[in-house]
Amino acid sequence: MTFVPVIPESYTHVLAEFESLDPLLSALRLDSSRLKCTSIAVSRKWLALGSSGGGLNLIQKEGWKHRLFLSHREGAISQVACCSHDDDYVAVATSQGLVVVWELNQERRGKPERISVSSEHKGRKVTALCWDTAILRVFVGDHMGKVSAIKLNTSKQARAAATFVMFPVQTITTVDSCVVQLDYLDGRLLVSSLTRSFLCDTEREKFWKIGNKERDGEYGACFFPGRCAAGQQPLIYCARPGSRMWEVNFDGEVISTHQFKKLLSSPPLPVITLRSEPQYDHTVGSSQSLSFPKLLHLSEHCVLTWTERGIYIFVPQSVQVLLWSEVKDIQDVAVFKNELFCLHLNGKISHLSLLSVERCVERLLRRGLWNLAAHTCCLFQNSLIAGRGRKSLTVDKLEHLKSQLDLTTYSDLISQLEELILKFEPLDSACSSRRSSISSHESFSILDSGIYRIISSRRGSQSDEDTSSLHSQTLSEDERLKEFISHQEEDQPEQCCSSHGNEVTFETDKNETFLPFGIPLSFRSPSPLVSLQAVKESVSSFVRKTTEKIGTLHTSPDLKVRPEPRGDEQLCEEDVSPVTCSKEEDTEGIEEVTSQPPEEDKFQELKIATAEAMAKLQDPLVLFEPKSLRMVLQEWLSQLEKTFAMKDFSGISGTCNSSTTSNEDVLLFDESKNRILVEDNEKEERDSSGNEETVDHTACESENSLREPLDDLFQVCSPCSIANGLRKDLAELTTLCLELNVLNSEIKSTSGHADHSLQQCSSEILACQFLKKYFFLLDLKRAKESIKLTYANHHCVWDTFIEGLKEMASSNPTFMEMEEGDLPTKLKLVDDSVPFDSPLLIAYATQLYEKFGESALRSLIKFYPSILPSDVMQLCHHHPAQFLAYLDSLVKSRPEDHRQSFLESLLQPESLRLDWLLLAVSHDAPPSTSTMDDEGNPRPHSHLFSWGYSQLILHLIKLPADFTTKEKMTDICRSRGFWPGYLTLCLELERRREAFTNIVYLNDVSLMDGDSGWIPETMEEWKLLLHLVQNKNTTPAPQNSPNGSFSDGPSPVNLENVALLLAKAMGPDRAWSLLQECGLTLELSERFTRTCDILRIAEKRQRALIQSMLEKCDRFLWSQQA
Repeated sequence: MTFVPVIPESYTHVLAEFESLDPLLSALRLDSSRLKCTSIAVSRKWLALGSSGGGLNLIQKEGWKHRLFLSHREGAISQVACCSHDDDYVAVATSQGLVVVWELNQERRGKPERISVSSEHKGRKVTALCWDTAILRVFVGDHMGKVSAIKLNTSKQARAAATFVMFPVQTITTVDSCVVQLDYLDGRLLVSSLTRSFLCDTEREKFWKIGNKERDGEYGACFFPGRCAAGQQPLIYCARPGSRMWEVNFDGEVISTHQFKKLLSSPPLPVITLRSEPQYDHTVGSSQSLSFPKLLHLSEHCVLTWTERGIYIFVPQSVQVLLWSEVKDIQDVAVFKNELFCLHLNGKISHLSLLSVERCVERLLRRGLWNLAAHTCCLFQNSLIAGRGRKSLTVDKLEHLKSQLDLTTYSDLISQLEELILKFEPLDSACSSRRSSISSHESFSILDSGIYRIISSRRGSQSDEDTSSLHSQTLSEDERLKEFISHQEEDQPEQCCSSHGNEVTFETDKNETFLPFGIPLSFRSPSPLVSLQAVKESVSSFVRKTTEKIGTLHTSPDLKVRPEPRGDEQLCEEDVSPVTCSKEEDTEGIEEVTSQPPEEDKFQELKIATAEAMAKLQDPLVLFEPKSLRMVLQEWLSQLEKTFAMKDFSGISGTCNSSTTSNEDVLLFDESKNRILVEDNEKEERDSSGNEETVDHTACESENSLREPLDDLFQVCSPCSIANGLRKDLAELTTLCLELNVLNSEIKSTSGHADHSLQQCSSEILACQFLKKYFFLLDLKRAKESIKLTYANHHCVWDTFIEGLKEMASSNPTFMEMEEGDLPTKLKLVDDSVPFDSPLLIAYATQLYEKFGESALRSLIKFYPSILPSDVMQLCHHHPAQFLAYLDSLVKSRPEDHRQSFLESLLQPESLRLDWLLLAVSHDAPPSTSTMDDEGNPRPHSHLFSWGYSQLILHLIKLPADFTTKEKMTDICRSRGFWPGYLTLCLELERRREAFTNIVYLNDVSLMDGDSGWIPETMEEWKLLLHLVQNKNTTPAPQNSPNGSFSDGPSPVNLENVALLLAKAMGPDRAWSLLQECGLTLELSERFTRTCDILRIAEKRQRALIQSMLEKCDRFLWSQQA
């Protein structure tokens, strides 16, 4: 891993590509050599793509849905323009010079219609289109310099102001050369030609030339809107030779000339893209003397242009180059706000966004692109440190990013991140030491004023300097920190997993009423003195706590006494579990804390049991012996149950009543277990056979009887604070228990043998109850995979897991916002708000599926690989056909040459191949009576029937697999009548006799012709085929095929057609002798004889030609020797 260079501090923005539009072009068939994209435009709602075939594709930007296709017989699309103030209108110019304006009728949900077709520029090349910003009017410019306006006659025209264009189409002016660019703003039309720029007042019909000096070449011009609030007039920027721009006022007078030639000598900034790692070269190049073919107003303060080398973004008012990046072969660019859509010469499209560096990194983090985010941070670390990035991109986020990187692969990158994190520390030494002492024990945030806001992560923390011992006062702050770090594993608690957070802001102003809620209120602005006092007291509290910790090292735990709180002291209690304890919240917000042992004692036995279990798991004899491993986990689980069934948790969480919950939990399970035993014994007496369906039914009934009372016991948050190190070990062991099905320490067989139905039923119920009791301890990603593998056929366990995720996500504002809105809006909300690697993502997907069904499933392909096909299969287990729709869409979203390998990567485990194949041939398929006769043989031409998922089936069949799997796939295809796949597999398995037999039944000779045909290879196979055809001719043929009469279909498999194939493959003479040997020559017609004669002549000519060529080569070689 090489060292990442650092970009200078002055560069604060970057171009980023977060998604590729190649799958979109592939779906639109715009990625072939015959058909490609030729023009592009963008608006608030639409991305418009014109094609060389005359089609206009309108794609909705939210969710990238292809909504409309508008066809034009007037030639390829050369220009497209979307109306900026009304998304219902779009203008198109064709290669024949016609301009067509469409009204999309989206509000009325009608069909799009042409409302104007202008032939004013027929026979010319339209080079520019531009919409009026206020009324429905289109300006058109061509390569001869002609500029016209098309006024639209619609119902909206009545509301438009009158202009000097009184007719639907009127020529405005003719300039001296080709129109390069048109722009319009506030009644002024800007025309840029090859020689100069012109300004036209469309209301007063006045024209001005801008500047006195001409130019020669393609140079653009654009309006630069002013700020209405500041009373600024709009400006105009006109490109000039030598990387220059004119700044022009709204009356057409040149104010100044801006020179960017020397500024462009800086090296290009990398484009942040998934395609490659960003690279930066410090080498300063020479000055760039460029001509800017077009100028576009971007964002608020920027002007964009491009050349064949790259994209350039300027801040013209301050004469600065915001950035320039190398993006090759750009044909055209369309912009909307800070989005860029670049059309390349090869027809490809790039979707770029202009973002500040910190916003770019945040979006990368949200999508789980850790490597790219780390590279970007290291590249732009100077900008992040000096700019506003320190407020939005916190140290916690950088620490989390560092933890996601692989130490062996990205060691250099991690070291650079560590340096960046150190530089994020406050520069003042006092502040730095204060931060280091606070951050070990408390989290904090820096306000805009520079004040530290301290957020407690402890229970019952007190800010009292007077209680500090003499020993703590004599220790230096660094020594205290070292002492604290040595016991950090025991002393540092974990914050609650609720997304609301459990924050208590320490305010030491005695006159201010303490609020019992940890909600940051923007209107409560404490004075700097109060905030600094809070910092001081928090540091003192930390020192006192550290001293107490040191004191306990020399005394017995039984002798430790917690100091009584003083009467005038305010004690703040942290709300640790808002999910399970909110109903019992203390209304006063202040609770008196009595003398009690520290919370570590509550977990002392659990800590010991956990440490012993983790140590035993290091022994290979235990780890690789399932029975021993389960015994270790069962012993540990008994201690876990005992700990979380303790009645006295008041010292840890004064608002929680854990004993009630745990006791109810145990009693419920005991009652349910007895009920299961009774039901099972009664069932055994009634039906001794005990078939599988009855067992499953009994299990589900018993499990359903428990689900309702267990719903109240979901524990998604910890009932108490748990140290980080202990929590990590608890999560490992709890998840391992779920994976190995060690779900209860007391389940033992009461008799000599365990009944199968009881085991199955108990396993499901225990899994559900285990999830509900210890959800807060589980590694959710591993738990999800374990449930999919172990309980694939017991969907109640999956449903319980999803309920837990929903409960965990229910407090998130995003989850609440998902209640309203359409599917694209909700998808965008999830995409923007939920990290790609979050285990809660499947909960949001479930919510979308429950409301929108199959359409939501198809949209989930954008979240791959965070949401896998196996997740979707569990999601829609009641409707397997919907899973097929998702899988088919997912495979088709990949380029065609990658689909086979992509599908193979999804088949984990391998057994899914047969399951998916059986699903695909069972849904959206023709009835078996149409594909097979009563004896199971193929019906004629039944291989031509359409299958809804034929492409997916063929992909599954062509994937490499072992012989047994291929045989099973062959049986599936034959039993369902999918003959194309069956023939392919027969050929692959060398079952050629079966293949030829079925080809004769299918009665299509084209199956044996062409490059992909199944042609016989040996004399024995030809004899077999002739024999099969002869027997077929002797049996009575059916009256009609399912497709109609035989004459309507392909060429039949009869004796003459097979004989012709034989003559082509083996030559006419050998074919004739084989037919004579089989006694079939009398049944052949004159057509066969003529064809054989033609083949003989062709064969003789071919031999003669070969002989002639050989002789010429021989003479040439001899001449070279001489």
